[in-house]
Amino acid sequence: MPLHVELVPEIASIAASEWDALVGNDDPFIEHAFLQALETSGSVGGGSGWLPLHVAVRHAGRLVGALPLYVKLHSYGEYIFDWSWASAASRAGIPYYPKLVSMVPFTPATGRRVLWADDLPKADIARALMQGVQAAREQVKASSVHFLFLNEQERELLLGTAPLLARETLQFHWHSAGDKSFEDYLGRFRSALRKQVMKERRQARETGLDIRVLTGPELSPSDWKALYEFYTDTCNKRGSGPYLTREFFVQIAKTHASRVVAVLAYDGKTPVAGTLNFEKGRNLYGRYWGCKEERPSLHFECCYYLLIERAIERGIERFEAGAQGTHKLRRGLLPAVIHSLHDVRHPALREAVADFLPREAESMREEMAGLAMHGPFKRG
Repeated sequence: MPLHVELVPEIASIAASEWDALVGNDDPFIEHAFLQALETSGSVGGGSGWLPLHVAVRHAGRLVGALPLYVKLHSYGEYIFDWSWASAASRAGIPYYPKLVSMVPFTPATGRRVLWADDLPKADIARALMQGVQAAREQVKASSVHFLFLNEQERELLLGTAPLLARETLQFHWHSAGDKSFEDYLGRFRSALRKQVMKERRQARETGLDIRVLTGPELSPSDWKALYEFYTDTCNKRGSGPYLTREFFVQIAKTHASRVVAVLAYDGKTPVAGTLNFEKGRNLYGRYWGCKEERPSLHFECCYYLLIERAIERGIERFEAGAQGTHKLRRGLLPAVIHSLHDVRHPALREAVADFLPREAESMREEMAGLAMHGPFKRG
C-alpha cells in the first residue's frame, strides 16, 4: 500500500473535514478547530517556543493518518516534566533543545495522538507516521521525541514501531461506576467524607451566588471575556503567566463552542468565578478555573461536584480534572496512570533515562497504592 508522508507547518493547510474524519468520538482537543485556534491565535508558533510541524500520511491523495507534532525550544506547558533530563544534558554538555513533542499544547489530557483511517491497517499508518517523525527530527536536529498523554492503544501501537522508552506518571480521574444520581454517588462514600462533600456543597450554595452550568453556545460575550480573565488571573497567581492568548478564547467561541461546558458563578449579572471545560462523547475534561474573590467551597462546586453531577446525568464514562492535585482524591477522583513514550538520541543520556524510568514507575505505583487507601469510598 503506497503511503506518502508530509510534514505540515500549519494545520490550516489540511482541510478540517479531512483531519476530523480521523479523530474519533471522544477527544475534543485533537479536533482541527482546537488546534487551529492555538495556531491562529498566536498561542503556539512565533515566539511561543511551540512550532507546529505536524505529520500527515496520504494514500492516493486521501489523508489516512496524522499526528500533531511541535518543535519545542523549552519544556513549559507539557505537564509531563523532563526538566531534570534537560538539566542533566546541560551539565554533560549535550544539547537538549530543540526537541519534538506530540501532544495538544498546554493540555494535560489523555487523548488521541496517532490518527488513522479505520478502513486501512493502522500498523502501516503508524509506521509511516513514525517515518515522518524521524524526518522532522533530522530536519530540526532534535535531541529527542516525546509522545505525551497517550491512550493505551496508541502506546502499544507506537511501541511496535520503534524502540521507545515508556514512562508512567500520575493524575486523578473520575470514572463512572453506573451511579444514577449524585446522591447514589455519595452513597458509596464513607460517612465522614460524604458529610464533608455535603457541607462543601451547602457552603457553595450559601454564598448567595447564582451558579450555572452552561454550554458554549449559551455563553455571552461577557461570559467569554470573564473566562479569559479568570484564566489569566489564575496563571498570574501561580507565577506561570498565561500560555493562551485572548484571541484563543475568541476563536474557540466561534469555532469550537459546541465542545465547551462552563460553570459560572454570578453575583447578580456579573460572573465572579468560573471554570472552562470541554466535553465530547464519553469524556469530560476540566481545564481553566479562576475567581475574582475566594468564597467557601466555590472551587470544589465549580470544578468537581457540578461536573461529576453532569457526567452522571449524561452517562459520561470519564472526567479528567487536569494535572496534579491530591485534594481531588477526597472528592472521588482516583489515581490513574498517564502513559508517555520517549526517544532520546544521545546514547549516554538515553541510558540514564532508561535506567531512571523503571525506578520512577515503581515509586509511582507505590504512591498510587498508598493514595488509593485514602480514597473516599467505603472499604470493600
